[in-house]
Amino acid sequence: MIKKRGWGKRGTSGEAGSSHNGDPLGDGGPDEAALFISEMVAALAVLARRHELGMLIRLLEMAQMEAEEFVRLRGKRKLS
Repeated sequence: MIKKRGWGKRGTSGEAGSSHNGDPLGDGGPDEAALFISEMVAALAVLARRHELGMLIRLLEMAQMEAEEFVRLRGKRKLS
């Protein structure tokens, strides 16, 4: 079973299905989305490896690296 880390933890305020700032419930912005994508793509890559799906493995690994790089670069920008 795959755990979703941090996704959808925010509560609602006012209108059902939206957060206090108007974002859809569980949409923590691009940083949280990239982290979530990285985790899900890593799980899909494991499945692709298990079934020896060569091209899918490479594509999923590239998607994971891209998402991780996005998170890493955004983290550096926030520190400066």
